[in-house]
Amino acid sequence: MILGRVWIFSERLAELQDTKANSTETYMAEKNRIRFIMTFLWVRNKITQFFDMVPCSPSRLKTFENETNHLYLGITIKSGIVMKRKCNIWLIFPFVVSLMALGCKPESNTEIRIIVAGIRHESNSFMPYLTTADDFILLRDSAITMDPPWARFLIDEGVEIIPTLIAGSGPSGIVSKAAYESFRDEILEAFRNAGPVDGVFLDMHGALHVEEYPDAQLDFIQEIRKIVGKEILVAASFDLHGNISPGFMEGLNIISAYRTAPHVDGEETQLRTVKLLLEALRKNYQPVVAHLNIPILIPGEKGVTSAEPVKSFYKRLPVISGMEGILDASIFIGMPWTDVYRAGMSVQVVAQDKEYLSLARQQAESLANDIWDQRGNLQFDVKAASIDDAIEMAMASKDSTVFITDSGDNITAGAAGDGTLVLERLLEHQVSDAVLAGIYDPEAVDQCIKAGEGARLQVAVGGKIDYVYSRPLSITGTVASLPAQVPGSETPDAVLEVDGVTLVLLSDHRAFTHPDHFQAVGIDPLAHKIVVVKEGYLFQGLRDIAPRAIMALTPGFANQTLENLEYHQVRRPIFPLDPDMTWSVN
Repeated sequence: MILGRVWIFSERLAELQDTKANSTETYMAEKNRIRFIMTFLWVRNKITQFFDMVPCSPSRLKTFENETNHLYLGITIKSGIVMKRKCNIWLIFPFVVSLMALGCKPESNTEIRIIVAGIRHESNSFMPYLTTADDFILLRDSAITMDPPWARFLIDEGVEIIPTLIAGSGPSGIVSKAAYESFRDEILEAFRNAGPVDGVFLDMHGALHVEEYPDAQLDFIQEIRKIVGKEILVAASFDLHGNISPGFMEGLNIISAYRTAPHVDGEETQLRTVKLLLEALRKNYQPVVAHLNIPILIPGEKGVTSAEPVKSFYKRLPVISGMEGILDASIFIGMPWTDVYRAGMSVQVVAQDKEYLSLARQQAESLANDIWDQRGNLQFDVKAASIDDAIEMAMASKDSTVFITDSGDNITAGAAGDGTLVLERLLEHQVSDAVLAGIYDPEAVDQCIKAGEGARLQVAVGGKIDYVYSRPLSITGTVASLPAQVPGSETPDAVLEVDGVTLVLLSDHRAFTHPDHFQAVGIDPLAHKIVVVKEGYLFQGLRDIAPRAIMALTPGFANQTLENLEYHQVRRPIFPLDPDMTWSVN
């Protein structure tokens, strides 16, 4: 620590020596100021090192350097003067002796400070309703670091974590300006009050879109950079369904995205990201990202990482990440139901520093070109059919249970979740043993609660949010149960028996993605012939138990047939909206 400060001040004195002839009075005044400060620092370091109070963290050293820059005030250096790095040995000698006597703490005990924040949202711009602040779960302070593996890792490594705010919500309509700005401003204020930091970790999704903002993620990182500066390392973890712009990526040093869809590596990705950040800080790397957008717009259901050719693309990422000078590599499938210019696939390769940026670009270009060449082979990994054909195939199947996904009304892609088409068709086909989990309709749930368990009632369900592709459907059924979402919850769901269909009415906007979700409402999915969930691809928990799955190509705000959606902002040309286009990195 002392050596760093001595070098800074000795350089300043050398520069002042060169400017002596140009401003003698200024030189003498600044020279005396610097000597006073150096003497003060020497005394302070003797005291603080004695009590072992001042660690030599990078943030503290950087703060000193910033403070010493103010010593230039009042000094005029004429243009054309060559500044020589001179230093009088008599000025340095006592401080070198002090350094040898006192020293700094070992690097392993150095306290590194990392500040943490995030705004996580997957925004569906086709939804007619905004996502407001009330729809978010807010984690502040110790709630951020309580459970996740990434936090335990940093704590075990002796890193000081400065938690601010992580705001997260399930997929839904675009975020209101007021909500975004309230989260952003709270985070920025916390950054201003945090003091010097060595690194930033952002927990993001990547598909955030905010009303009146062309690119809110770009705004977010730009505002952060205004506070922490350009030199502080910023690392961010993402869902692979993010829409990433080049401008946003320029503000980041390290990025890492999920490598599985359906997702099973969220925590692993966060941990990988903070490990890379800590490695870069300890080894003084200055990582840079090679980023390429690919003009391919596909639904996530054509980007399942266990199916070819996507599987092979993702298998290359650890290989690329293991190359000398490369820290990580990512592929974003993208979020096609966000009508923005940046929507679509992209690849990123993180170089250790600028020396390896050329290699990172080569790898990113190779990966991007290979993905483009395989664009026509990016297909669904399960049988896809119309809802009527899907029902008929399920009824004729020899499998004991067939899962059908209502893909157009996919809650996990931000769709309404209250579409009634599938329920209407199940009743029309007179299916005798089916479960539909579920339809989001708090009003219908309230009516069931008022009627009570065992009551028979007529109720209009669904079609209240999605009034474009759906309509309320009047049904008559018996209230089988009113299970709580969570034990002790004041907002239960309702299970209705409607002819041969067991219908789950939901009081909140959520999807059934795991067997536990069925268990919570008292249903064994494998005890029924047909099980319908409002998803696109089946999530892993259901894949593990499903004898067979069929994806119903239903209408809705998450329509799988992208050509049927009305885009206004997506860049053109883009495949498959422009099927005959040509493209290459070069």
